[in-house]
Amino acid sequence: MFKVVGCALLFAGLLLAAGCREEGFVVDDGRVELSFSSDTLTFDTVFATVGTATRRVTVYNRTPDHLRLSSVTLEGGRASRFRLNVDGDTSLVARDIEIESGDSVFIFVQAHINPNDAREPFLVEDAIVFSNGQRLPLTAWGRNAVYHRLLPTDSTWFTAIDCEGWDHTLPHVFVDPAAVLEGNTLTLTAGDELYFADGALLVVDSAARLIAQGTAERPVLFTSLRQDGWYRFLPGQWQTVWFYNHSVGNVIDHAVVENAVGGLRGYPGSEVRVTNTVVRNMSDCGIIGQGATISGRNLLVYDCYASLTVLTGGSYDFAQCTFANYWTYNVRKIETVVLSNCMTTQGGVVGGHLQRANFEDCIVWGSYHGGELLLNAIPGYEMNYSFRNCIVRGGDRDEDPLFTDPKEDDYTLQEGSPAAGIGYSFY
Repeated sequence: MFKVVGCALLFAGLLLAAGCREEGFVVDDGRVELSFSSDTLTFDTVFATVGTATRRVTVYNRTPDHLRLSSVTLEGGRASRFRLNVDGDTSLVARDIEIESGDSVFIFVQAHINPNDAREPFLVEDAIVFSNGQRLPLTAWGRNAVYHRLLPTDSTWFTAIDCEGWDHTLPHVFVDPAAVLEGNTLTLTAGDELYFADGALLVVDSAARLIAQGTAERPVLFTSLRQDGWYRFLPGQWQTVWFYNHSVGNVIDHAVVENAVGGLRGYPGSEVRVTNTVVRNMSDCGIIGQGATISGRNLLVYDCYASLTVLTGGSYDFAQCTFANYWTYNVRKIETVVLSNCMTTQGGVVGGHLQRANFEDCIVWGSYHGGELLLNAIPGYEMNYSFRNCIVRGGDRDEDPLFTDPKEDDYTLQEGSPAAGIGYSFY
């Protein structure tokens, strides 16, 4: 009798072993089905050789069994254009990943695309393969680009742009600061896209010019390199478009400038004409003039941490423009439009004649309850400005323009708006 019971116990133990249970974990059992926070992990745009920000997927074990995965890897193996970090394991094959019942693990994924001859975005696919038989698809849209970066042999802090050899068929990625040098003109046409990495900027040097001529359907784009997830509308990811002293004849028409520290910056003696353009999401200011000459017509400038427009000295004309500041990242402490005949530098306060700052048929509005116009003047310098047929919060005509939905970046006007016929024209 004793021998029979012993054999029965031994046989039961063999059954447990055959069921692959070890220390309370089921190993690679296809009956244990994992759940994922996303059915497919998708990367919108990945520039060749640059790589992407890290995306995350959560793997849940919602079954009553504890599961040990003997392997988690990429279907494409070493040839895959994706890279994994599985619960801290960055090996090509992550092994012995344990997920207890009701628990989860994180998998972090990056995409790295090799350049090819494609002029249009192309699809790259792979999958995360789990040893229990499940797979999670990965997709990325890859894009080739022209790269502007400093070389170890460069003696300057910027890379010079080859204006004559500019390629209009590919996006341009600025890894480092770049400059249009004296005597050159950079001409951008409809659909040209310029992407800037952290710290990068575009300088238009003295006696150089920038001509950016887009269309309503295909504007010229100045934006941040990172476009995935919440980075798509994150301010402060690159520096600015900087028109240096005495850079004249600059034209920006039908463009979008976004996600920088400062959008367009004109220095003393520079001249810029900006029309039919959107400037948005700056961690400092949208348009800055310091002794410059800037004219703007049909502009939409919105959502900047400091001011939308700061004009110090110089000569400025704006018509049919909307300046709307509903910044929400933190508390804004300065007005939307600032006009001044002085500026503060490391050497103290420096004056400069504000020869003119004319606004006609414009909207100056936002969420700053103290008013959205600041006039800052010191004696001894000209301070000339005018607002004709404008709605200004805190000004003579203080009427809510009734934007459709600023939280959704919709600055069209509701029916019955007192601002009908003025401000930025959507078309």
